[in-house]
Amino acid sequence: MAADVFDVAVVGGGPAGLSAALSLARARRRVIVFDAGDPRNGVAEHMHGVLGHDGMPPTALLERGRGEVQRHGGIVVEGRVGRVRVGPAGIDVDGPSGTVRARRLIVSTGLRDELPEIAGLREQWGRGVVVCPYCDGWERRNDTIGVIATGPKGIDQAHQLRQWSDTIVYFPNDVGEPGAGALRTLEGRGIRVERGRVRAVRSNEGRVGAVQLDDRSVQVESIFTATTLHPRDRLLRELGARTIDDADGSWVEVDADGRTSVEHVWAVGNVVDRRSNVSVSLGAGSLIAGAVNADLTAEDIARSVRRDLER
Repeated sequence: MAADVFDVAVVGGGPAGLSAALSLARARRRVIVFDAGDPRNGVAEHMHGVLGHDGMPPTALLERGRGEVQRHGGIVVEGRVGRVRVGPAGIDVDGPSGTVRARRLIVSTGLRDELPEIAGLREQWGRGVVVCPYCDGWERRNDTIGVIATGPKGIDQAHQLRQWSDTIVYFPNDVGEPGAGALRTLEGRGIRVERGRVRAVRSNEGRVGAVQLDDRSVQVESIFTATTLHPRDRLLRELGARTIDDADGSWVEVDADGRTSVEHVWAVGNVVDRRSNVSVSLGAGSLIAGAVNADLTAEDIARSVRRDLER
C-alpha cells in the first residue's frame, strides 16, 4: 500500500476505539485514531468493576491506552472528524489537520446522556447522581438512595438497588403512581414511595442532601436515575448505515463482528450498544479488531494473487 494510506482509521478514542487500535497496531497495521476528548464517563472521578483497574480515574485509563497505542506505532490525533467518504480507492476522513485515507474505518464515538430536567441534578452528575448500580452501587451501599423515575423501568432500578442498600426511596415523579401490583412489591421489600413532582436536587457541602418535591424535602444521600441515550452516530448515518429501532431509540445495526451495512465500515462500543460499559467496550474493541484484521488479510491475499496473474 502507499505510504500515506492507513490500514485502519478509528474515530473515537474511548475504551472501545483504543482497544481496537492497540490490537491492530500490535498486528503491525498502520492505525490512526481521532480522539475528540470528551468521553461519556469523563465526569466520573473513578471507574469501578474493571478488573485490575477498579477505582482508577477513567481519564487515566484513556491516557495509558493512548500511550500504549503510540508505543506500538499507532498515531493518535486530538480533535473532531468532519466528513467521511467511502469510495473505491479507500475511505477519506477529514480530520482536524487535513484529510487522511484508510482502507477500513472503525467508528467508536460513544453516546451522550440526556439528563432529566431537574434543578441541581446536573451539578451532581457522575458523583452524587449516577445510573449504573454495578458501577457505583458498592460505594453507596450504606446510603439512603433515592431513585428518580424517568420511565417504567424506574421500579426495576429501585428493586435492583435494594440489594445494595436497606434504605431505598422511590420517586415516581412524572411517571405516575405505581400500579397496585408494583406497589405491593415495593412495599414488600421495604422501598418507600415518595409521591409528587421532583423539583430539585439539593446539595450540602458538595454532596447530595435531599430531593425537593412540591411541598416537602426528602433526605437522601445519593441518587440513581436513568438518562435518555443519544448515540453519537452522525458519521455512520451520513454514510447511509442501516439502523434498527428499539425501546431506547434508533441505533445503527451491526453484526456480531461489528460490521455495519456500509462496506469496510465497522462500529463498536456505546455508539451501537447501550450496554457497553468500560469492560465490555475493551473486550468488544479487541474482538472487532480481529475481524477487521481478518478482512484486511483477505484483501491482501486477493491483491497478491492478482499481481501474480498480471505478471
